[in-house]
Amino acid sequence: MLTTAEALSAVLSEMPLFDTETLAVPATANRILRQNVRAERDQPPFDRVMMDGIAIAYAEFRAGRRRFPIQGVQAAGDRVQSLRAGACIEIMTGAALPSGADCIVPVERLTIAAGVAELPADYAPEARQFIHAQGSDYARDALMLRPGTSIMANEIAVMLTCGNAEVEVSRIPSIRVISTGNELVAAGRPIEPHQIRMSNGPAIIAMLEQHGFSNCMHAHIVDDPALLEAELEQQIRNADVLILSGGVSMGKADFIPEVLKTLGVRLVFHKVSQRPGKPMWFGIGPDGQPVFALPGNPVSTLVCCRHYVMPALFRASGAIDSAPQFTALAGEIRFEPKLTNFVPVKLASNAAGQVLAIPVLTNTSGDFASLLGTHGYVELARDESLFATGKTVPLHRWRYQDG
Repeated sequence: MLTTAEALSAVLSEMPLFDTETLAVPATANRILRQNVRAERDQPPFDRVMMDGIAIAYAEFRAGRRRFPIQGVQAAGDRVQSLRAGACIEIMTGAALPSGADCIVPVERLTIAAGVAELPADYAPEARQFIHAQGSDYARDALMLRPGTSIMANEIAVMLTCGNAEVEVSRIPSIRVISTGNELVAAGRPIEPHQIRMSNGPAIIAMLEQHGFSNCMHAHIVDDPALLEAELEQQIRNADVLILSGGVSMGKADFIPEVLKTLGVRLVFHKVSQRPGKPMWFGIGPDGQPVFALPGNPVSTLVCCRHYVMPALFRASGAIDSAPQFTALAGEIRFEPKLTNFVPVKLASNAAGQVLAIPVLTNTSGDFASLLGTHGYVELARDESLFATGKTVPLHRWRYQDG
């Protein structure tokens, strides 16, 4: 049986690279960049004024001048004026520095009357104060963003500042999510005492969409081998990625492994040394489509989706791998089975700035309600049984790539 690290490595090594498409920059939020973005010009592209006030030649102040006739006004976006000797220019925040000026005196330190700006006797400005120097943020042609960057608000602002109207990003894959089981009934429909509400499939789609994978469809198939084969053959043909929930354990109604084999899906692994989610199944379809068959218990489904499916989709999108995260346990955990244990946690911080994980123990792997309010889960090594308060352990947030 594979370890969790071996299973994740096997999944990532099998993932294809999704195609690209070109989109307008404002439409690229939550997408993965697939090109370099370089600076169009220096930033700022000119010596930028940082305060409302007046622009003067500092040498004239050093020579004893404190009264400066105002020769004109220059606002942000105005053409650059040339400063005359002995004069000043009223200037606005964001404007380009007038030619011949090298000092900004803020309006709060001025007295202005009859067209003359006067500095008080107790005020001494410095050369080049309140001037954001040209190119001090970055120089023209500087590499600003690399392929694999996850695009959020900051990245959109940088791309537009660099003059990019469009960029190349990863195409969103077509993902089909299948819930299996005779016992499942959708919310809003009549339900018998022996049935349960269908939640896994919609929860998987919610996690996918929260990460930008919005091209998803959900279907429910009962536990009938012939029907499963017919339906899954069609779903595999129409999908870039197939995700199933349920039917992968050892019960008499767990038909998924055999049906997938019949459909030509190559098994990569079945079962991982972990709890919850031990029956996890992964394979590759006839045309290279990744197929994830997740255990049907709700906690197992969500944990396996986050731990294996999300990193796989980001790898196939060309994303830069996330750096591992760690946290300290805020309470002791004992765990006897020789399996890697995934324990949901709520996160808090102490006065020392340390991130602490408060364990939230589930009643069973069907206890979906216990996940409410949790921020992710910690990974506890399978060769240990006692995890003391304060022990540092790997942390996996529900939102992949969150820091």
